[in-house]
Amino acid sequence: MSMIALFGALETGLIYALVALGVYISFRILDFPDLTADGSFPLGGAVAAVCIVNGVNPWLACGVAVIAGALAGMLTAWMHVSLKILQLLAGILVMVALYSVNLRIMGSPNVPLIGEASVYSGFVGDDFASQYWIQPLVILGFVIAAKFLMDWFFSTQTGLAMRATGANARMARAQGVSTNKMVILGMALSNGLIALGGALFVQTQGGADISIGIGTIVIGLAAVIIGETLIPSKKFLLITISVVIGAVLYRLFIALALGSDTLRSMGFGPQDLNLVTALLVVLALRFPQIKSYFKKVGKPS
Repeated sequence: MSMIALFGALETGLIYALVALGVYISFRILDFPDLTADGSFPLGGAVAAVCIVNGVNPWLACGVAVIAGALAGMLTAWMHVSLKILQLLAGILVMVALYSVNLRIMGSPNVPLIGEASVYSGFVGDDFASQYWIQPLVILGFVIAAKFLMDWFFSTQTGLAMRATGANARMARAQGVSTNKMVILGMALSNGLIALGGALFVQTQGGADISIGIGTIVIGLAAVIIGETLIPSKKFLLITISVVIGAVLYRLFIALALGSDTLRSMGFGPQDLNLVTALLVVLALRFPQIKSYFKKVGKPS
């Protein structure tokens, strides 16, 4: 793998680290199987792209994207807590609806951003020679900020109430916690982070496309599972680190797999990205059992 390809994989991995942090909030903290991510990721990208094309500051465009994603998450949560729609179905309904919403926002299936300002513009030189390593650094700044804000928030009274809601909603209600509000707030935070990832993604790729959200939830889940498997911990500080590392490693695995001469000789190519993704997720899901098996085999009888 070339240096540019390595930095490219790192860049994409860091963007999906934001997605993974968002997915962690919904799936692990709230115990809410949420498929809204496949719609809120391109929603963040669409909102940011349209804002930038219309002259809005790219940093402000990212903020608007976060708000849009948060609203999508709140809608999913509201459908569940108020309309009593099953969690999974609520996420699917919002995800499907967002496809049309995203098309409405963009006005076409894609919005080019070539030549437009981005959050990287102030850091990359006119010759773009440093672009391949500057962009990952800027995204890393976003990831670090999101990680520490999550660590702080979930150590506050509200954050602890949210964690209690996901762990045991009935007990949380008995302690006076408004569990419905916690679910809505948590889903807003989750999808806000995912939308931020989408906003950074379109600025990295040079354009927004209606199809960029396909498989987002699978990538986020895979990152969470890989991170938890490699760095098992009960401390929230380490958990968020493990999720970020899981996302980066996942994208590196994908890049290595698609760049493998062995796989290429077997007929695999870029068109098989989703297939390789699915296989890696299966391996990630089975990894804890495989690890346990080898531990048992390795023990002296």
